[in-house]
Amino acid sequence: MTGYSNASAVVVGGSIGGLTTALLLRDLGFTVDVYERTPTALDGRGSGIVLQPDTVRWFTERSTQNLADLHTATSYIQYLQRDGGIAHRERAAWTYTSWGTFYRALLADFGTEHYHYGEYASGFGQDGERATVRFVSGATATADLVVFADGITSTARERFDPEATLKYSGYIGWRGTVPWSTLSAYARETLDDAITYGVVPNSHITMYPIPGEDGLDVGHRLMNYVWYRNVEAGPDLTEMLIDKRGFHGAVSVHPGQVQDRYVCEMRSAATELFAPAVAEVVVATETPYLQVLSDVRSRRMAQGRVALIGDAACASRPHAAAGTAKAAADAWALAAALDDAAGDIPSALTTWEPAQLQLSDSLLRRVVDMGERSQFHNTWVPGDPDLRFGLYGPGR
Repeated sequence: MTGYSNASAVVVGGSIGGLTTALLLRDLGFTVDVYERTPTALDGRGSGIVLQPDTVRWFTERSTQNLADLHTATSYIQYLQRDGGIAHRERAAWTYTSWGTFYRALLADFGTEHYHYGEYASGFGQDGERATVRFVSGATATADLVVFADGITSTARERFDPEATLKYSGYIGWRGTVPWSTLSAYARETLDDAITYGVVPNSHITMYPIPGEDGLDVGHRLMNYVWYRNVEAGPDLTEMLIDKRGFHGAVSVHPGQVQDRYVCEMRSAATELFAPAVAEVVVATETPYLQVLSDVRSRRMAQGRVALIGDAACASRPHAAAGTAKAAADAWALAAALDDAAGDIPSALTTWEPAQLQLSDSLLRRVVDMGERSQFHNTWVPGDPDLRFGLYGPGR
């Protein structure tokens, strides 16, 4: 790890991918500053994350924190029929965390001295020696290396690939969490120690336990779910994405902001379609929210001294539970390329790019196929090994 003791890096985007990148660059010797667009700490996000090896690698190899303190686990995958019977069940161990739990752990390792809130990047420029990020506040940040990890709505992506625009999948995801302790004894018994699926024509739901904001124990644990439902592009979708304040959500409608009539319809449909335990979780969700499921992939991830990683480079439907793992994989591969290049940043980025582009392409193709099978072709078969989670392939 030589050649970067006098080098600086700017990471745009302070979420999980950005923090992983920042930590790895700092370990290489870079002085790293992270710029996050939101004005306050990214806290209280209850969405679940299925943990994969690349996601947790920082904690297994570099951190002093105990990974066991950050996740829940289940031993089985099960598919439930409408009447509550088991359509398929097999032993398969998975671990999970919540977005907030994992974010706070990474931020604790990075610290807040070089973590800047409320700076929205609007563009960048570079010459042969340095790259400069421009922010809407009028501020700029110049460094030897710039990494954009600013998510699906990345402001930098168009400068890498003008044709890389979001393509709507044809369906949305209803998301939510419910305290495990508030569920009925029947629901807890039915859903315990398993990731649970419900498959119905042109739709499916998956749910699993995640840490609560206050801890891992049963008293704080949450049941997290994603329910995929078809909504045709056009005026119906546009109307559905207008929140209670009258704002239009291009990629999501936040908890507490989804119009009540859509929430009521969602709860009613869950009761009709799913097993009683699954429906109970959906109906009990106080503030469900919507995610617009779209795909995008840039044909470039490296440009001189500037890199594009994670969802900023390739965002895809979550059927493989690999979005966070892909961002981490991009970061680890970038750090390895920089280490091998011994100070030549543009050369490192050029070496790093092809394999990450290939990984993005293979992941996107696979999740699109999984989504088409579920939502339009009705060929999502319980227990099919091709439908397993994994960044590099089913179960991998």
